Amino acid sequence: QVQLVESGGGLVQAGGSLRLSCAASTRPFSMYAMGWFRQAPGKEREFVAAISMPGGSTYYADSVKGRTTISRDNAKNTVYLQMNSLKPEDTAVYYCAARVPGVAYDVRSWPYWGQGTQVTVSS
Repeated sequence: QVQLVESGGGLVQAGGSLRLSCAASTRPFSMYAMGWFRQAPGKEREFVAAISMPGGSTYYADSVKGRTTISRDNAKNTVYLQMNSLKPEDTAVYYCAARVPGVAYDVRSWPYWGQGTQVTVSS
């Protein structure tokens, strides 16, 4: 069973930065593609970013491209989401997800999910 625990959310002003972390219990962590998704109130969960294994190729939604970086530390079983130049429309619950064998943009293709961490961006 894969367990994922997110952290790092909070309240930030527009233009600020946050780094989200997702710690995974599974081993070997390096065999999983890891992704970040978000869900704003009244909206569907949407893809934000993902990183593949083993090469670490990265993928981003257009809405966050250029402001966001996903990375992974296989030794620490952790994936990160660095978000810069945050906007009020980035406000959402952010979820970490895992799947094999590769990255997918469809929410339904990811079987393992964390509980989520709230990100609130004030204007």
